[in-house]
Amino acid sequence: MAYREDSEQGGSIAGAAVQRQPGAASAQGQDTPAGQEPQPKKKGLGKKPVILAVVAAALGFPGYEGYNWWTDGRFMVSTEDAYVQADITILSAKVSGYVSSIAVANNQQVKAGDLIAQIDQGDYRLALQATKDKLATQQSAIERIGRQIEAARASAAQAEAQIAAARAEAERAESDYARQLQLSRSDFTSKAALETAKAARDRAEANVKSAQAALAAAQANVDVLAAQRKEGGRVAAELQTSVDKAERDLSFTEIRAPVEGVTGNKAIEVGSYVQPGARLAALVPLTSVRVDANFKETQLAALKIGQKVHIEVDAYPDADILGTVESVSPASGSVFSLLPPENATGNFTKIVQRVPVRIAVSPEVARQGILRPGLSVVVDVDTRTSAEPSKTASIKE
Repeated sequence: MAYREDSEQGGSIAGAAVQRQPGAASAQGQDTPAGQEPQPKKKGLGKKPVILAVVAAALGFPGYEGYNWWTDGRFMVSTEDAYVQADITILSAKVSGYVSSIAVANNQQVKAGDLIAQIDQGDYRLALQATKDKLATQQSAIERIGRQIEAARASAAQAEAQIAAARAEAERAESDYARQLQLSRSDFTSKAALETAKAARDRAEANVKSAQAALAAAQANVDVLAAQRKEGGRVAAELQTSVDKAERDLSFTEIRAPVEGVTGNKAIEVGSYVQPGARLAALVPLTSVRVDANFKETQLAALKIGQKVHIEVDAYPDADILGTVESVSPASGSVFSLLPPENATGNFTKIVQRVPVRIAVSPEVARQGILRPGLSVVVDVDTRTSAEPSKTASIKE
């Protein structure tokens, strides 16, 4: 009885288990009604949208790129071999000396005429004063010679008066001699008186010649003094040149900015001794920057002066800068190299050459500081634009 009860209890337990299985199946089969088989899950329906999206992208991207090429790309001439350039001024010393002060620092904006550095002026001020003193001494000598010329002219005037007196005396002596000669022929005078009159006549004639010689000497002295004054004037001119040079050397002790720009690469400090030609600093005029693009020779046919250019700076990829083609180099870059190629010797392999093309940007764009010498850029020349020269440019953010 006990075994049977156990069996009946086990059977009831098994029946309960069997009765619970359809409910579990219903839960797993998403509430499938009892007595029905669960429907099999359809495979592949979730992947179709993804495949369709991939196919659409695969077909759309080439189409989009093809449309862009047809509308814009085929009219663009591009190169990545392009860099920002500027006419960098190297500041150098013209005179030697110790640097007494520096008025700027690296990366500082300066205007034309601003003081960059000061060289000690002591020696140059002394040299200037010495040349001025020599010039003053020479000018005094010229004034002295001028006074001597006045005295010499007075002596010449005195000599002219003496000539007149000597001639008058000579005429009187000639008359006395003529009378004595007439009287001697009539024996009314002595021979001694005749000889005395003749001697007086000869002496008067000699005095005339002496007065004439004195006048010539006085006039020659005037000419000599005039030549000395002229020579002194030329010496004074040389000394004035020396004064000007000394003043110029003194001005060179102040090193000033020749153009507006930004200082950089400063190579001096206070107390440094500089020689003529020594490099002091570099001055970069950012307001006159440009782009030098090296195009292949096969691209030159489509380039014309005045065409618009899109400039993309690697450092600022979001900035679209517009420029214009300004000029084309007269020769390829290899021609201007230190060792130009010699294709007439040995084997020959044709290499596509590059020709520098200058692209101008407006000062308004340059003053924003985006374009700095040495930066790499990518240029796209729009060959559809007018070939008329134009330097207008703008920037788009």
